[in-house]
Amino acid sequence: MSQSVVITGASRGIGLSFCRLYQARGYDVYAVCRNASEELKTLGVNVIDGADVAQTQGIERIASALGTVTIDLLINNAGILRNEVLGEIDADAIRQQFETNALAPLLVTEALMNHLAENAKVALVSSRMGSVTDNTSGGYYGYRMSKSALNIAGVSLSHDLKPRGVAVALLHPGLVATEMVGGHGDITPDQAAVRLAQRIDELTLETSGTFWHSNGEVLPW
Repeated sequence: MSQSVVITGASRGIGLSFCRLYQARGYDVYAVCRNASEELKTLGVNVIDGADVAQTQGIERIASALGTVTIDLLINNAGILRNEVLGEIDADAIRQQFETNALAPLLVTEALMNHLAENAKVALVSSRMGSVTDNTSGGYYGYRMSKSALNIAGVSLSHDLKPRGVAVALLHPGLVATEMVGGHGDITPDQAAVRLAQRIDELTLETSGTFWHSNGEVLPW
């Protein structure tokens, strides 16, 4: 019996690469997105579109579409990036990033909690920009704040899900050349997905709640 993976933010970038990777591994892939890209449609995976994870209705749509599916791996990948400059702070943009980057992964995980198999894994795609120690340049208020909040949620989830045998990883992809960052990056989405999948493979209950760089380095909080 094949394993199942649910991937949010699956229409492009790292999410799309995750879909290709886990499909090649023989998983039943459930690709969650607001609007399915042509690339995603051609993969032949299970697409759950019209699902905005920042909206209650979107999360309900995911749970409804999955029905009785048992999830072996949940990858909370959906995220947005805005850049606020001090003196020109856009509070609405910051709230939007909190909703999508921090609150949505928590609520998606909660909504799908009873779908998780024994020994399932939950991956949260975070960012080293959420590290307090690593912040040496300032700026990006909403993104940094939302990813720090996601990290806190991930550590709490690691404790609360441990009795169920579910391990949680907080993962920094690296600087990936995606649309989110204007195509500028050191690695491709496919390379990032491979590296992140390796971290997920290595994840155990003993390392649950750890903040990892995709290259295997443990990142500071």
